[in-house]
Amino acid sequence: MMKHFLVEHDRDDLAWVTFDKAGESTNTLSAETMEEFAELLDHLKKQSLRGVIVRSGKASGFIAGADVAEFIAIKTPGEAMSLVRRGWSTFQKLAALPFPTVALVKGFCMGGGLELALACRYRIAVDDPATRFALPEVMLGIIPAWGGMMRLPRVVGPNAALDMMLTGRAIDGKRAKRMGLVDALVPERVMHNAARSMMMEAPAARKLPFAQNLLMMPVMRHFVAVGARKQVLKRARPEHYPAPYSIIEHWEKHDGDPFAMEPTHPHSIAAISQHPTTGNLIRIFGLQERMKSLGKQSSFIAKRVHVVGAGTMGGDIASWCVLRGLTVTLQDQSPQKLAPAMERAADLFERRLRDRRLVRDALDRLIPDVTGAGVRGADVVIEAIFENLAVKQALFATIESQAKPTALLASNTSSLKLADIGATMRDPTRLVGIHFFNPVAQLQLVEIVAGERTAPRWPEDAAAFVRAIDKLPLPVKDSPGFLVNRVLGPYMAAAFRMLEEGMQPEMLDKAATEFGMPMGPIELADVVGLDICLAAGRAISGESPGSNESPARLVNLVAAKKFGKKSGEGYYRWENGKPVKTAAGNIPAGVTERLISPYIAEAKKAVAEGIVSDADLADAGLIFSTGFAPFRGGPMHYAATL
Repeated sequence: MMKHFLVEHDRDDLAWVTFDKAGESTNTLSAETMEEFAELLDHLKKQSLRGVIVRSGKASGFIAGADVAEFIAIKTPGEAMSLVRRGWSTFQKLAALPFPTVALVKGFCMGGGLELALACRYRIAVDDPATRFALPEVMLGIIPAWGGMMRLPRVVGPNAALDMMLTGRAIDGKRAKRMGLVDALVPERVMHNAARSMMMEAPAARKLPFAQNLLMMPVMRHFVAVGARKQVLKRARPEHYPAPYSIIEHWEKHDGDPFAMEPTHPHSIAAISQHPTTGNLIRIFGLQERMKSLGKQSSFIAKRVHVVGAGTMGGDIASWCVLRGLTVTLQDQSPQKLAPAMERAADLFERRLRDRRLVRDALDRLIPDVTGAGVRGADVVIEAIFENLAVKQALFATIESQAKPTALLASNTSSLKLADIGATMRDPTRLVGIHFFNPVAQLQLVEIVAGERTAPRWPEDAAAFVRAIDKLPLPVKDSPGFLVNRVLGPYMAAAFRMLEEGMQPEMLDKAATEFGMPMGPIELADVVGLDICLAAGRAISGESPGSNESPARLVNLVAAKKFGKKSGEGYYRWENGKPVKTAAGNIPAGVTERLISPYIAEAKKAVAEGIVSDADLADAGLIFSTGFAPFRGGPMHYAATL
């Protein structure tokens, strides 16, 4: 009697293998499930079958990948190799079955799940937005060593395969069909008939086009690998992130065989498993899973959202909520003020949905609202106007009088205290902070702010809402700048001071990116908006009106309406969405430390003051918002290792 797999035989001598991991909502490939699957394959091999169809018994998806807890538990290179051999040998058994096999995929098919599907002769995907394929191992500092490095290039060609493996990006069913990863893309209602037909017909396995097949030859693999390394080098230094370089090396030199490399080689599985980056990235994955669990105690479900303020932040919050399936009314003072937000939303929908009907449906769910009538029917109301306390207080007085008693009332303030915003409300216990970061579509973190008088249910409901729109909630205390802007403040201030001393902007940005930040502080200021940086800095520091504490160059640029990227000029001149920079020379000694030390010191203070509940959440919050060098494990973790 099997615990995790169910096998059913039909009249056509087909075996339907359903993977349904016991006691879990998601299928993952643990030691126990892999052992049972290997025994099942040995049993099936002895039977006279026309074919085997592997499918999922979970509504959530096909297979989420390996059990990450087992990666976390690895302590030695020997344990790492043992885990790899287990997966490799099991999928080799699947690939060697003497009859056709098909993976029937609905929903996510990730990591080891995709490696299992690649070991089947055919793959059929259900045409559904939830169907996604990825080999995300590189994001954990590891490599797809259960056959993915060998089989994926043979199925889709080396360029497409390396792109998937080196970025960890997921692709949808339509793209999977175009690139040849799946043999058929079918509606859900016919997926079982499609799998049956595939088995009965048993067509010849798809072959790579001649040009792609040519690139698989050993002599040509070298040239493909050279190009791939150049692309990876643009975003990841080999000493910081060795995994992508290991993938290239395994494919180029050994056709993806994970056992061909000597254990002493720096790109071997043994070496990768013990690299500090691997431990730090796996740790971050665990923190991400912890954040995903927040809000589960709430039963709050939002269907309609009302956003007040159609500026860059408000408009992008609205379009993101629409993208996640909600209906949104977007309020501003005139159609002219709403128009840019609607245009940005249409662009986002085109890029993300890539289907005319889906784009049309999304635009139908984004409703311009000059009168503010949408407040009355909203489950969530988000204020995203400029940072002016009196104006926000007046706005919430109106919202409170019109909103449903069950509606979540939230401010997206980045620097003002909730206690002050809610001071004039009849019931200030309803007010919660839901603080997004720019650009909304790219940054995962959302701070959930509880004010001094906020009732406990509202932050829980806010966390549930944030998870429902596929963001990561971080509970923080109501304090100037909360966590992220508070920590960024001293970091940015240090950069501005060095600019005042005559340091080249490009030099400061280079110092930060070589440390591991995704973007330097000066470019970041231009992207956020220098006017916003100035206002937030003054609010967080408590600078009094008329004082001269702010950096003079920053003040002068804002006075000249040179706000950065959005105005075309700030510290940099912007062309086609990119800053025009001159070459930066060697970084003088001490510059990196002067930049990073204030950031880490402020993070320590925020944890000590209880702005977040613990150091781990501080690390997670700052990684998923500011992009603090993930390979270092977060600022608190990094400080502990110094």
